[in-house]
Amino acid sequence: MAYTLFGIKACDTMKKARTWLDEHGAGYDFHDYKTQGIDREHLEQWCNEHGWEVVLNRAGTTFRKLADEQKANLDQAKAIELMLAQPSMIKRPVLDLGDRTLVGFKPDIYAAAVQQ
Repeated sequence: MAYTLFGIKACDTMKKARTWLDEHGAGYDFHDYKTQGIDREHLEQWCNEHGWEVVLNRAGTTFRKLADEQKANLDQAKAIELMLAQPSMIKRPVLDLGDRTLVGFKPDIYAAAVQQ
């Protein structure tokens, strides 16, 4: 089965996820949302599945550089608008397994979810 891995090419966590998938023979297509963008439908799906608090990367420099007014009173709609405007605010990687997605990279969770 071929999966879709969403993220940013230069991210260290992305490199770990790609290496893991390659070493375990899991086929995947890579979608770089920094260069290819991301659509509202994907973001809404991920937020509905995991919660916007999981999908929005608040630890990254892009989010931390926002004005306090932009960070205040966040909800799912506001978070999605921020991520659409600046995809680097999306936690990565997001691995689309077909029937569900995984957000972030943990080798044990990938091992349990990915069919090899």
